[in-house]
Amino acid sequence: MRRTHHCGVLRLEHVGSRVCLCGWVHSRRDHGGVIFLDLRDRTGLAQVVCDPGKGGPEAHAAADQVRAEYVLRVEGRVVERAPGMANPKIPTGDIEVIAECVEVLNRSEHPPFEIDGEQINPEARLRYRYIDLRRPAMQRNLQIRHDAAQAARKYLCEQGFLEVETPLLLKATPEGARDFVVPCRAIPGTFYVLPQSPQLMKQTLMASGCDRYFQLAKCLRDEDLRADRQYEHTQIDLEMSFVEQDELQETIEGLMRAVFASAGIDLAPSFPKLSYEEAMRRYGSDKPDTRFGVELTDLSDVLADVDFRVFKEALAAGGQVKGICVPAKGQLSRKNIDDLTSFARDFGAKGLAWIVVEEDGLRSSILKFIPEDVQQAMNERMGGQPGDVLLFVADQPKVVAEVLGRLRVKLGHELGLIPDGLHHMLWVTDFPLFEPDAESPTGIQPMHHPFSMPRPDCLQYLDTEPLKVYAQLYDLVYNGAEFGSGSIRIHDPDLQMQVLNLIGIGHSEAYKRFGFLLEVFSHGAPPHGGIGLGFDRIVSVLCGQEASEADIREVIAFPKTSTGRDLMLGCPSPLPQEQLDQLSLLSVAPVAAASSASAQVDWEVVSRTWSLQARSFQGDHRFAERDVAMLCDLVNRFKSRVNALAADSSTDWMTVTAELQRMDEEVTRAADPLCRQLLRSFGPDAD
Repeated sequence: MRRTHHCGVLRLEHVGSRVCLCGWVHSRRDHGGVIFLDLRDRTGLAQVVCDPGKGGPEAHAAADQVRAEYVLRVEGRVVERAPGMANPKIPTGDIEVIAECVEVLNRSEHPPFEIDGEQINPEARLRYRYIDLRRPAMQRNLQIRHDAAQAARKYLCEQGFLEVETPLLLKATPEGARDFVVPCRAIPGTFYVLPQSPQLMKQTLMASGCDRYFQLAKCLRDEDLRADRQYEHTQIDLEMSFVEQDELQETIEGLMRAVFASAGIDLAPSFPKLSYEEAMRRYGSDKPDTRFGVELTDLSDVLADVDFRVFKEALAAGGQVKGICVPAKGQLSRKNIDDLTSFARDFGAKGLAWIVVEEDGLRSSILKFIPEDVQQAMNERMGGQPGDVLLFVADQPKVVAEVLGRLRVKLGHELGLIPDGLHHMLWVTDFPLFEPDAESPTGIQPMHHPFSMPRPDCLQYLDTEPLKVYAQLYDLVYNGAEFGSGSIRIHDPDLQMQVLNLIGIGHSEAYKRFGFLLEVFSHGAPPHGGIGLGFDRIVSVLCGQEASEADIREVIAFPKTSTGRDLMLGCPSPLPQEQLDQLSLLSVAPVAAASSASAQVDWEVVSRTWSLQARSFQGDHRFAERDVAMLCDLVNRFKSRVNALAADSSTDWMTVTAELQRMDEEVTRAADPLCRQLLRSFGPDAD
């Protein structure tokens, strides 16, 4: 009998039906001669009852041999559970299947972790990803990802877009991050790169008359990894011809409403817009979280004549004084404020001034430097009420925005200022085309990329004052996280060459690196624009993650670790010398030269480095004994593991490097907070 139903779809209407289910044993319970199996597949669980008096002794005998994660085929009858035995926690809780036949399709070793466990080692999850993906939470994430992808495709097809695949083997162009390089065997000494984005190819499609293009594109960037960044990620990439910025944004808004609706989330009918300058002025960020207030207030004019050294020196140096009014309601103690000061210093501030608003007035050690009328003016401008805390930073505008922008978000989360269930999507527009860059030969670089069309009213400044040029650039921001970035593109070859010259790419270099694009423009390219939307981050939000803290590894089937390793496949890994010879490549450190893993690692150096790292914190009054003891215990345990690996000549190199990397990461994670504490003890100028 072939499978007739999935496990999670059975309901009361199936009672009396004979069914065939296939899946994994989620749990097994033996209740005195009657065995209960929870059989699991992608759709959920079904309880299977193996009762020799009802379904037959053969099914019971087979069930007696099964264990967790065995793969079974079960035939039987659907019955309603006995009164009082229903399980309201699962959709199939009203029924059960009386097994008549239980066939073991495959056995399983004992799994390395419980499928329904809550605290699972992250490395174990990635090492055994094929087991991790069996967990209902991960199956749900994959389903949500699938639904979102199909919703995007359906919407864009209805809007007249064509899905076109662009090449994975491309020519290197300046895109901001490092490329993954692919050697070409057929032409020794030459290389392809993997696409950081399909930017140039989609612009070429517009010149080819495609008119409207999209794809769920794989993008690859060789950059440092973190929770919301992987070497390879997916973006909803699209481009439109003969389009203006407003029309394109309306199209994207419809796309986002369709994608979010696939997960049961309704978005606003239109998204508000903030210019880059307004976003920085009000929120200190070009990706502002607008779910709550606590906006930045400029007090530079109010404090211009105040004889308080910190404020006075900052203003004299061309800086500014800004503050935020935090509705703390008594939740911020002096220790909390000291911790916030340390946080501010971590992001470049020299310090953090504060004033507490009380029923009978203001309280702060800085008030003796500020006249009462100025105190009143400050509080009125910031809207301070009893229970609020006013926080101030005095520095250059970039530092002020960075520190206060991060502080408002940190406090928004910690003080519960952000209401649950809000979905704030907005556009940040009118970015500068260029930003200063001391390392550039011309002193400037593109803020995003060199293919963005300047605003028509700014073209007059292009050659003389390029930092005054604003571009038709726009970012889509959701709850304080950037979802995507796009622009109206340059389509005129002369203007494109002019922009490239401004960032130090001359005529010959430009044609050497992407002459094909300039050639494309010279053959009648239409006005066009587009955007790339981070699909992984969008799916993370649809799965319930906070946008600014998204861990995209939870929605990617096979992600890499923070060091770029695939623990399941054991890569990256060395190539055989024969394959390197075919590619005309030399190996910097050929693994084959060693007879064993221990010959590849200076175990004494590794052990001594960890020991010195731990001992450097011992006896220092600035550190809690508990923290230092924990670090030393961790190092001692890992030293024992290092010695065991060194003594085992049969240990293969791949296992050693993976284990050593894991141990090193854990020691570093434990030591990092102590290192930051040590730096802060040296004062604000500590490097």
